[in-house]
Amino acid sequence: MKVCEIFASIQGESTYAGLPCVFVRLTGCNLRCSYCDTRYAYDEGRDMTEDEIVEAVRSYGFKLVEITGGEPLLQNEVLPLISRLIDSGLRVLIETNGSVNISDVDGRATIIMDVKTPGSGMSETLHAANFEHLKRTDELKLVITSSADYEWAKEIVAKFGLSEKCAVLFSPAYGMIQPSDLSAWILRDRLPVRLNLQLHKYIYHPDQRGV
Repeated sequence: MKVCEIFASIQGESTYAGLPCVFVRLTGCNLRCSYCDTRYAYDEGRDMTEDEIVEAVRSYGFKLVEITGGEPLLQNEVLPLISRLIDSGLRVLIETNGSVNISDVDGRATIIMDVKTPGSGMSETLHAANFEHLKRTDELKLVITSSADYEWAKEIVAKFGLSEKCAVLFSPAYGMIQPSDLSAWILRDRLPVRLNLQLHKYIYHPDQRGV
């Protein structure tokens, strides 16, 4: 696999936010979101074997691992890696952009699927069939850049009954919308969603790598 970076940090998003986590960031992405903060992962990286990745992950000593990108599911070799990490006693999260089929991912992994809103410029890439493969333990993340994004996201949640499928998280795009505004809209509309701040951007510099 081509790996951009492997590092340990505080999990900044999802219901696992705040926990120590090892991140395996794979190289390559099929989308170009307007607010992307990991553009370096489009091309940067080096080839690593499955054994090398597992050894690097286990060297940190944490039980929580997230495989992310880029878009990690573009590399088919990631599927056996996911199973191997789980078999070794680790809890594995998969952050995916929602445009790639998730049905072949080991069912023991937790999928965190990013549903792209219009503000990302990539909302047309949504592979809605993925919603049928979600488990209760999976999570959906929608990054909100504006009030228009919020209204779109609210309609998507209702149309597909997403809050009945798994946890749904609304994230204010850092520097583009105030968390206080998004929280007020969620409360106003009584939405069954979780406000999800990107903790790592408040802990570290927003442009810092390896966090």
